[in-house]
Amino acid sequence: MQWTELIIFIVLFLLVTVLGFMAARWRSVSSLDHLDEWGLGGRKFGSWITWFLVGGDLYTAYTFVAVPALLFGAGATGFFALPYTIIAYPLVFLPVLRMWSVSRARGYVTPADFVRGRYGSSLLALLVAITGIVATMPYIALQLVGLEAVLRSMGFNDSGILGHLPLVIAFVILAVYTYQSGLRAPALIAFVKDILIYIVILVAVIYLPIKLGGWSEIFGAAETKLTGTNPATGKPFGDILLNSNNQLQYATLALGSALALFLYPHSITGVLASRGRDVLKRNMSALPAYSLLLGLLALLGFVAIAAGTQPIKNNATGRPDTNTIIPELFNGQFPSWFAGIAFAAIGIGALVPAAIMSIAAANLWTRNVYKEYVRKDATPKQEAKQAKVASLVVKFGAVLFIIGIDPQYAIDLQLIGGVIILQTLPAVAIALYTKWLHRWALVAGWAVGMAWGMFLLYQIANPATKRAHFGGYALPLDKLNILGWQPFPGSTVQIYVGFVALVANLLIALVVTLVIRRFDVFNGNDDTTGEDYHLDEHDKDLRPIAVH
Repeated sequence: MQWTELIIFIVLFLLVTVLGFMAARWRSVSSLDHLDEWGLGGRKFGSWITWFLVGGDLYTAYTFVAVPALLFGAGATGFFALPYTIIAYPLVFLPVLRMWSVSRARGYVTPADFVRGRYGSSLLALLVAITGIVATMPYIALQLVGLEAVLRSMGFNDSGILGHLPLVIAFVILAVYTYQSGLRAPALIAFVKDILIYIVILVAVIYLPIKLGGWSEIFGAAETKLTGTNPATGKPFGDILLNSNNQLQYATLALGSALALFLYPHSITGVLASRGRDVLKRNMSALPAYSLLLGLLALLGFVAIAAGTQPIKNNATGRPDTNTIIPELFNGQFPSWFAGIAFAAIGIGALVPAAIMSIAAANLWTRNVYKEYVRKDATPKQEAKQAKVASLVVKFGAVLFIIGIDPQYAIDLQLIGGVIILQTLPAVAIALYTKWLHRWALVAGWAVGMAWGMFLLYQIANPATKRAHFGGYALPLDKLNILGWQPFPGSTVQIYVGFVALVANLLIALVVTLVIRRFDVFNGNDDTTGEDYHLDEHDKDLRPIAVH
């Protein structure tokens, strides 16, 4: 047991716990028994709070653990996280402003609320809500993987009930103060989390290269290791540069991840919690600063190779757990007291997004399942109570999820979630600008995209982890089978499954819409519900008009 690191970790964890409970009184109102207050912080967060909240929401334990672990294990493909976080903000700059305007005027709390109002379809809204909840679960699990990696580096065992007990205790505490304070808790804690992360990364990227002989030595060691033969596959581990087989995968993965980023319920929750369009404009312009930090952090995977750092073995499988590589790097290269600060940064970096994600999933359940199908006359107080209970269920569901599986790379969990959430893009993002795609066409596109995406993921094996199915997210083109037709037989070039599934989704939605409109399938009686909007160039005029 690493007692110095553990004590510092506990002290900082207790600090954020106190902040979590104090958050109920921060910017307080008479009561948090309203979903706008508990689930969206009163919709009044300013520029700084929104910057820390959204940054804490998007740059998580995934940033600290999974990206460097992917570089450590596979090389250059791990850098996909850098271009995707750069291009995401220009892509969503205008759509998030419009989503905020419409949601503020209509009182929408979730993206499914918007779909319900836009198309007048409770079924389509339900599909968007369920997709959001299901996609969020592996993302929360990703945070747990990061927290568990830190606990293992401090000496905790990873097997049995007692081995997972610290993880359960941490999430019980998180669940309690989130239940009490709602979105205000992670918003306040995000300040501490981001300050710690900035300190740790800046120290690491300056101190460690100096200690290890400079970046040329680090890249040389990384190239030597990655181009060696992986005994599990008989092929190289990877390379410090992309090759002809993974360039398409890299490009489609970066683009697909960028498109998915602000479709996640927790991302939209951070957007809707802000108090104005100007706040969002400043944040969409300033948030790419985190991408600089992300690039520096990713390089720590190569630093770990140069330092000779070895991941801890998983007791259940006997295989090295690459998710522990960064905690082990800090453990071996830094003094105990600073390693404790680094561990706390990763741990708190897991708690903040996990809280926001569970709140976002709870909002979806409450507004688009419970109120729509279970209790249509629910009062605001009953909605808030239901959301609080749902957030508890989501958190502990994620704990059970991570205890029951053994992912080689935590990043696979988030990327599978990305395949799922991408299928809501036509109904949510495209619908911000046009209702031309028919509601039933969107349902058909969603179904095809989801089914094909899961089928393709099922076909991907991972020899290194001995998983025959769901072994990753990169599909060799020779496995692309369209109704018995193989367009790329024998090709070893890889592509991101989420991108393929989204293309199928859009094509089906387009074709079905054309058929419905060409043959007037519903005799002109099916397209009369839902809202259209008059929007000026600033999206400010939101008077609803009748559709046809």
